[in-house]
Amino acid sequence: MKILLVEPFFVGSHAAWAQGYQQFSQHEVEILSLPGRHWKWRMYGGAVSLARKMGQLKFQPDFILATDMLDLTTFLALTKKQTARIPVAIYFHENQITYPWSPADAKHKMERNNQIGFLNYTSALAADHICFNSNYHHDDFLAALPEFLRQFPDFQELESVDIIRQKSSVLALGMDLKKFDAHKIETTNPVPVILWNHRWEYDKNPTSFFEVLFQLKRENVDFKLVILGKKYQQSPPVFAKASNFLKEEILHTGYTPDFAAYAKWLWQADILPVTNIQDFFGGSIVEAIYCNTFPILPDRLAYPEHIPPEHQPRHFYDGSDQELYVKLKSALLDFKVAPTVFDTKNYVHHYDWRIFAPAYDDFFSNIVSGY
Repeated sequence: MKILLVEPFFVGSHAAWAQGYQQFSQHEVEILSLPGRHWKWRMYGGAVSLARKMGQLKFQPDFILATDMLDLTTFLALTKKQTARIPVAIYFHENQITYPWSPADAKHKMERNNQIGFLNYTSALAADHICFNSNYHHDDFLAALPEFLRQFPDFQELESVDIIRQKSSVLALGMDLKKFDAHKIETTNPVPVILWNHRWEYDKNPTSFFEVLFQLKRENVDFKLVILGKKYQQSPPVFAKASNFLKEEILHTGYTPDFAAYAKWLWQADILPVTNIQDFFGGSIVEAIYCNTFPILPDRLAYPEHIPPEHQPRHFYDGSDQELYVKLKSALLDFKVAPTVFDTKNYVHHYDWRIFAPAYDDFFSNIVSGY
């Protein structure tokens, strides 16, 4: 089967997902993409550019797989001579209806909801099938749609929520996890190493993360710290405070474009405390868990889907800073006595493309056969 994967925002995790499926699928996968920048403009204008590019393709797909960054209705309208008889699925990495925006963008919230969020809604309606990357994301989006539609003065089309629900499924994020194996290092740190491997943005809740570390330092609890992730122009000021207050603890700070260096830091780290308020899947957390970094996770978002129920009590806290402080302090003291060993084989290994790609292949084949 020939699959055209349409990605308007081809960078980072979006690009890795598309290329990973292309590499490991038994189907023939062609990627139609635009550079991953100017995300709002990609959601508005990407469909026009990608429709033009599709008109130049010699590739004749049996199935189209688009992502949530595409205005699918416009794309299909502009390519109807080519796509009218082709089944189409849309894959939701994130959505702009329930994505929490920064307080700095609060004045634009209504504009965001009425415009960009509406593109996600109409794209879901236009698709033959909708795939969400987690159960949490599936439930979150569908639960938010009625309130979103009630904003409008009339013809709110609330019944369309059930139409979307009936053609929705969960298809977890496939990842190339095995590539971390080539960079595995065997080390026992004299002092436990804490890891941050997320973007330097408000939705990852760095204030709570660092405030807990500040308190632990004041109490003379020993730890080292690795701060990875991409920094932005308006990154939260707590990062600057942390670089000063925790300068004796920091082993590394900043983005590592070299994958080998990134992977080695993950293998070296001992503990991953997470404070995020937004994660529709949590790819960076899955990567750290795969590299045997002990996760301490808030009991929210998609995280419970990554930890087997029998292991959840040791990894989850109630989401409050106080309980994170208690749980992290205990973990640090335990690691200092004897490093905690835990088997991650039954945690996240199944997300690896070598295992998961056949599930994608079968899922999309079934959509086409039933079209």
